[in-house]
Amino acid sequence: MAHDEVKHDYHLVNPSPWPLLGSMSVVVTALGGVTFMKGLFGLEKGTWWLLALGLAMVAWVMFGWWREVIKEGRHGDHTPVVMIGLRYGMILFIASEVMFFAGWFWSFFEFAIFNSARVGPNWDAANPLFAEGLSRFRDWPPVGVETFDPFHLPLMNTLILLLSGTTVTWAHHALQHDDRSGAKLGLLLTILLGMMFTCLQVFEYQHAQFTFDGTLYGSAFFMATGFHGAHVVIGTLFLIVCLLRLMAGNMSAEKHLGFEFAAWYWHFVDVVWIFLFAFVYVVPFLAHGG
Repeated sequence: MAHDEVKHDYHLVNPSPWPLLGSMSVVVTALGGVTFMKGLFGLEKGTWWLLALGLAMVAWVMFGWWREVIKEGRHGDHTPVVMIGLRYGMILFIASEVMFFAGWFWSFFEFAIFNSARVGPNWDAANPLFAEGLSRFRDWPPVGVETFDPFHLPLMNTLILLLSGTTVTWAHHALQHDDRSGAKLGLLLTILLGMMFTCLQVFEYQHAQFTFDGTLYGSAFFMATGFHGAHVVIGTLFLIVCLLRLMAGNMSAEKHLGFEFAAWYWHFVDVVWIFLFAFVYVVPFLAHGG
């Protein structure tokens, strides 16, 4: 259907290969992850090339698919009705992300609150063969786990993310008022703060006194904070694309859905970190007598 023949406010998308290619990419990435961590298809544990191939395919699909969406918007296909639908879609996506992190918080809380019930009141007498192992789970965090001091690097990272939330809001407000230089500066500062957060978290991981393997605390900690770190990296890339589009003149005060969605996503990342800081860093530290 030619664009000038459209007589309604909705956009009927053309046949696209991206959904199928996206599904194939995710399957390759999942198989690559299993191969890297455990070994699969005769490949030894630590084999990385299949995972790298899957991630490269995912990146290619995202670039191609989102490029098509941008082209649709530039061609006038994003009518007010379509834009409402896109906003609903982004809201539902963020809601699914909320539930994703709710699962990690749930597991962390379950480990923390019901650790003694899992071991049992008579763990030493009823399970003499496993008494030494079970004794590590009587307390939370387990005995021998040295938690981070939340008021050093974690607090600094918290302040960095909160500051980045203000700069991305400044950039969005500036673009709404057609202040393109202010929007570019606010976006650039947000990107730099996001990179700073990632660097500090890598530094923090390198100095952790516990590992991913061996304790429930370590597993829960690295899964929750690691996935959040991955979201920060994705959000930073999201903002970089928005900055490049803004510099190329592809956004205006009236139409900047991509930037709006990036700002929503970044605020979501900020809020998740506040909960992580409170319940994964501060509470276990205080419970340990810190």
